[in-house]
Amino acid sequence: QLQLVESGGGLVQPGGSLRLSCAASRFTLDYYGIGWFRQAPGKEREGVSCISSSDGSTYYADSVKGRFTISRDNAKNAVYLQMNSLKPEDTAVYYCAARKGYYCSGYEFEYDYWGQGTQVTVSS
Repeated sequence: QLQLVESGGGLVQPGGSLRLSCAASRFTLDYYGIGWFRQAPGKEREGVSCISSSDGSTYYADSVKGRFTISRDNAKNAVYLQMNSLKPEDTAVYYCAARKGYYCSGYEFEYDYWGQGTQVTVSS
């Protein structure tokens, strides 16, 4: 079974940083667009960022633009989300997802595989 596993979540103070990792097992991420989504308590899941496999083009939600950076390392079969200047409103469960094909998307329904999520809590 194809799997995605997120790691790197935790508790951080406002203004702090975390780096989330998304690792794949039993398949290579080379030909998949990868997205990061998050879901805060009582809210719908929303797209945060994504990166294509074709040219590495990226997308960021306005709420994280300038603070988060998505990157991929095909040699390690992993995608990362560097999160800086974290705010309490960034608190959520963060999920990575893989979409077959070269491009990524901000729409959940376009993704084929999902990880189990990792909790990020921003609080003093």
